[in-house]
Amino acid sequence: MLPILMLGHSQIKPPLREPEAILVLGGATEREHFAAELASQHPDLDVWISSGTNPEYAEWLFQEADIASDRVHLDYRAVDTVTNFTTLAADLKQAGVESVYLVTSDYHMRRAKIIAQVVLGRYDITFEPLPVPSDHMTEPLLRGLRDGARAVLWVFTGQTGSAWGQRLSKS
Repeated sequence: MLPILMLGHSQIKPPLREPEAILVLGGATEREHFAAELASQHPDLDVWISSGTNPEYAEWLFQEADIASDRVHLDYRAVDTVTNFTTLAADLKQAGVESVYLVTSDYHMRRAKIIAQVVLGRYDITFEPLPVPSDHMTEPLLRGLRDGARAVLWVFTGQTGSAWGQRLSKS
């Protein structure tokens, strides 16, 4: 019993598997450029982009980087960071992906990691964060906690609460 009590939070994480894909959260073109470079260095990895740049630009970018179009999966269902994960997690699992490189901006990574632990964890998909450098300040912890709670809501109900947020912002 004593060894269990001595475990620190960082020791509880599941062991990382070798990433089998690159998951890019849309929101900044720098993220897709970073992913194109990463995909060039790892020709065996597919790239999954959630609500990134327009399809024409993304296709051009990866074509310029000599990444075969069948390696690039563009998805535009997400409306926010939580749905970046909830819309693609099942697709990743269905494709046999058990571990991903998680690509987003450095200021956004804390929130993305909180959500990823819940949503990707639900599908037993591990991740290795690869932050893209920026000049932005790190987002407030409260945003991460709020979205982490939304991710937990999704696990139990299948709803992310994004519709509520959209309704509130319109009123």
